Amino acid sequence: MTTPTPPVARPVRLLIVDDDPLVRAGLTLMLGGADSIDIVGEGADGTEVEELVDRLRPDVVLMDIRMPVMDGLTATEAVRRRPDAPEVVVLTTFHADEQVLRAIRAGAAGFVLKDTPPTLIVESVCRVAAGDPVLSPAVTRQLMARAAGGAPDDRAGRADRARQRFAGLAEREQAVALAVGRGASNAEIAAALYLSVATVKAHVSRVLAKLGLNNRVQIALLIHDAGLLDEDAAGPAARAERPDRS
Repeated sequence: MTTPTPPVARPVRLLIVDDDPLVRAGLTLMLGGADSIDIVGEGADGTEVEELVDRLRPDVVLMDIRMPVMDGLTATEAVRRRPDAPEVVVLTTFHADEQVLRAIRAGAAGFVLKDTPPTLIVESVCRVAAGDPVLSPAVTRQLMARAAGGAPDDRAGRADRARQRFAGLAEREQAVALAVGRGASNAEIAAALYLSVATVKAHVSRVLAKLGLNNRVQIALLIHDAGLLDEDAAGPAARAERPDRS
């Protein structure tokens, strides 16, 4: 008997938004040949994004940060507030750009530099479409350092607010959120907390819903804002490390 051929995953539907027509043309040329990418349209400014999303239904928007009328940060916030919003990957020219942190807080799932090799951009887009934020460890450290910056009073207020929000989570959800803050994958969290990967995914979804966040990177930022990773492993997170018998 012939074994049926497994279905091929459909290409990621990608919308490219950049005010520079040469950049758009270059990205379309470089990415259009990838089997895993289907470029469904282009936009020249943030003001066009919501209409394009309505009409084209992309899975991912590759969004330039700096645009003249509506910048990519404002457009990202608008898009990510929508039901069934596409993921957003921001384009930037500086890996330490302070606007990257604002983009992550706005709901972007990651970012790529404009001089990133095409194969890595394709990989980033596909990873984000699959729910895996794209941030290198070096960039994550820089973003967390920026998140922890500011005047002492600002940091203290941000930490208090983050702790209050964290306290509203159930014990198991707190343990999962802490693990996300450490950069653990779903599989790693499942192994550490004696859960199935599906259960971890469900916990992550509940954490996002309860905290009003868009993605795992925002969970990590909240954990860092609260200063929870600097504390001893005592308390709810440590208790949750025991096998779940429920």
